[in-house]
Amino acid sequence: MTFVPPNGDTDHPSGSSTPQAQARLVRLHDDDNVGIATEMLMPGQSVAIPPPADPSSSTGNTIVVCQRIPPGHKMAIAPIDADTDVRKYGQRIGKATQPIRVGDHVHDHNLADDHRIAVRVDNRHPPQRPTPIRATFQGYHRPGGKVGTRNCVGLIATVNCSASVCHAVLKRFDDDRLARWPNVDGVFVATHTTGCALRYGGQKHEMLGRVLSGYARHANVAGCLMIGLGCEQTTAGYLAEHHQMVSLYGPDGRQLTRDDGVPMIVMQTEGGTRATIEKADALLEQVLDRANACPRAPADASHLSVALECGGSDAYSGWTANPAVGAAADRFVACGGSAVISETTELYGAEHLLVDRSRSDDVANALLDKIRWWKEHVAMFGGQIDNNPSVGNKAGGLTTITEKSLGAVCKSGSTTLQAVYDYAQRIDRAGLSVMDSPGFDPASVTGKVAGGCNLVLFTTGRGSCFGCKPVPVIKIASNSDLFHRMREDMDVNAGDIADGHSVDQVGQRIFEFSLDVASGRKTSSEELGIGDHEFIPWTVGPTL
Repeated sequence: MTFVPPNGDTDHPSGSSTPQAQARLVRLHDDDNVGIATEMLMPGQSVAIPPPADPSSSTGNTIVVCQRIPPGHKMAIAPIDADTDVRKYGQRIGKATQPIRVGDHVHDHNLADDHRIAVRVDNRHPPQRPTPIRATFQGYHRPGGKVGTRNCVGLIATVNCSASVCHAVLKRFDDDRLARWPNVDGVFVATHTTGCALRYGGQKHEMLGRVLSGYARHANVAGCLMIGLGCEQTTAGYLAEHHQMVSLYGPDGRQLTRDDGVPMIVMQTEGGTRATIEKADALLEQVLDRANACPRAPADASHLSVALECGGSDAYSGWTANPAVGAAADRFVACGGSAVISETTELYGAEHLLVDRSRSDDVANALLDKIRWWKEHVAMFGGQIDNNPSVGNKAGGLTTITEKSLGAVCKSGSTTLQAVYDYAQRIDRAGLSVMDSPGFDPASVTGKVAGGCNLVLFTTGRGSCFGCKPVPVIKIASNSDLFHRMREDMDVNAGDIADGHSVDQVGQRIFEFSLDVASGRKTSSEELGIGDHEFIPWTVGPTL
């Protein structure tokens, strides 16, 4: 790969400065009234006040710790009255539920979300286009102009009833047999739990259809074979009519349609399980033969569509890994590519930042409509979006959904929000976009891959062992302890930012590593063979 660097540095999206190396307590913004502990702080310890120090909050330039503060957790660096704002990232993350002293631990025992941000779409400030940069990678050129970062072959089930057959076929194509096709990066299987017992043409049906067609026609998929039972709602006829992506084959292997789409075989037509496995074995060899004929060739980085994801987040994520990914995302956008953030439930509380950067009122309102839908959807089941932060998130120092969202949105970088997409909708616009999805990582990434993303940048603070065939997943650790403790699962250490490296330096490192991965370098999850069980389509609607 080649890379021509941009002019100037990419600033931290929140405008904050890089924390000083080895500080035991860091402040992410001048307006914050809490700091983040970078090591275990015990009662009676004295720690330096992160500049600028508030003379009224302590004696001299130090604070005496009042309570045990675990690493990544918040400590008050100024008095906070009950029912007043707690601020981090220069933004309010909730309100104090009781008076908080300087040196107190600030967490869910004295902090609650109070989402009351007034969001205006008529006062937007979309940023200027970034200075163009040029980069290239070695990719797989497909008919129609798409370029893949991998050369895979897929086995896709249209319904759960054909899942076992798909896995049985996959077992036949072990490493020894696949050695016959050295230019293929592997065979993956995409099976799921639905495909039937849903309203024909309804929302749930359409969502699943978008996912199946998106994977079948993905740039990283040189060819695939779809296997169905025959009586499901996601029939070959439905997929051919509504998603234009299936060629039908008869029991003798004769192609029944004139297009050059995706072959599909039906268990009921073939005569059952064993007959389907045998037919699939023969057809998959033909698909592999075609895939093996496609070599890597130079491609412009404008063909890269990068999925931005965070999972197992901690308090470090929002000031190390996520801002660094945001700096990398800005570079992909500057190359003419696309960057896609999702997890709508984890934008709640930070949506005003994306609204402000939206290119139009329509884009801003589309995002707000998604937020409103989620609030109503969750309420139907007696829940609230603030239920989102997990036990692990809270153990890592995150308290409210607003705090989590403000850190998560840093992955989006600093460019203009160009579009808002439905789940698994095809990404057809360059630049930054939002795709509606839940915060559940496998479902979120499945949607973005179905939309066309051919790289995944995945940040984690607690430690995620995620992979997603057929798209390489680059895992970025938010802290150095995690990076070294789970070294076999991590690709990039953004914890260096806590040790004095700049966000821009680590963002550049992620960008260059991503180009190498796009050109064929294996990620940690690929080396471990992870990604066969992370295909989880999100669907909304009843099971009938």
